[in-house]
Amino acid sequence: MRVAGLQCDLTWEDAAANRARLGPRIDAAAHGGARLVVLPEMWPTGFSMDAERVAEDEGGASERFLVDAAVRTGAAVGGSIAQFRVGASGLRVAGVRPRNTFVLALPDGAVHRYAKIHPFTYGGEADHYDAGADAITVLFDGVRITPLVCYDLRFPEAFAALAGRTDLFVVVANWPAARILNWTVLLQARAIETQAFVLGVNRVGTGGGLEYPGGSRLVSPLGAVLDGADSAGGVERVVAGTVDPAEVAAVRTRFPFLADRRPGVYARLRGEGGTG
Repeated sequence: MRVAGLQCDLTWEDAAANRARLGPRIDAAAHGGARLVVLPEMWPTGFSMDAERVAEDEGGASERFLVDAAVRTGAAVGGSIAQFRVGASGLRVAGVRPRNTFVLALPDGAVHRYAKIHPFTYGGEADHYDAGADAITVLFDGVRITPLVCYDLRFPEAFAALAGRTDLFVVVANWPAARILNWTVLLQARAIETQAFVLGVNRVGTGGGLEYPGGSRLVSPLGAVLDGADSAGGVERVVAGTVDPAEVAAVRTRFPFLADRRPGVYARLRGEGGTG
């Protein structure tokens, strides 16, 4: 499956402008052969902490934009959006804050949502957004896709727990220039640790007083950078390549490292009990 990450600038807190700007880029990537097109974290607004003002309801305009793009192009299209939860009644769930939610739209109109498990406390995200408590893995074109969001990248425990059901981790971000080395190194580390493909899609430009340099990349299950953007350039570009679940299976068969994990021992080391 060919995948494409759109490393792009974002207009600060202007969802309509970002939708208008990114629509043709999604179309171009899909027409170029991409079956999965990925936008950065909080692509409609940038990494805004004005959550109550910028967040949309689930099923809102930016989610519908992704669905329309997926149906129109025949590709899966995803990226994270600040969203309020909506109940079965169709009304906003009362008494909860928005979440930073990765929304993956499929060509048949189906929508899958993952709420960021680790809000970025250092940047104030945990003061304005609720954390998610579960992960999703979506099978599309024979590839098992697991999305995660930005700060999640710093937590190898989540990747290890999800590795067995994943061929491709998609990590979307607004990762700033001050810590960009961490971003690029951790993307490769997570691919090596999980023996899975990792597609990291970061934004460029400035927003909220921060500079974002990009550094998006597609990494192989052995840690090779298959396509990568210069993490010092801050240039808009598409990072693309082919993801093959057979390669994941072959690497894991040749190097059966995941089978040697000992979760019970790790739990005991954390003081949680366990013997395995």
